[in-house]
Amino acid sequence: MIDTNILRRLGETLAARRQADPATSYVAGLYHKGHDAILSKIAEEAAETLLASKDGDKLHIVRETADLWFHCMVLLAWHGLTPEDVLAELKRREGISGIDERASRAQ
Repeated sequence: MIDTNILRRLGETLAARRQADPATSYVAGLYHKGHDAILSKIAEEAAETLLASKDGDKLHIVRETADLWFHCMVLLAWHGLTPEDVLAELKRREGISGIDERASRAQ
């Protein structure tokens, strides 16, 4: 059974790492390097996810997607946001056509 609280716990851990020593924490090191370093890491992981998809290796796709999600969660924590904020937005969009939802953002 999948642990549905993993995103919440990971979000809490990532937020706590803001106070950690960059010498002992990868995430604290990213925070210490700043916003651009986090954005670069997301771009890198997105590209690796795309390449994994092109290769079609399902395990590789899952692993790269996990890396991408992880680094997106670092970005959320950087901005003081949580996984719950994103989940609430997905919930808000549930049952709304993608075309309609996108049109509502253009207004």
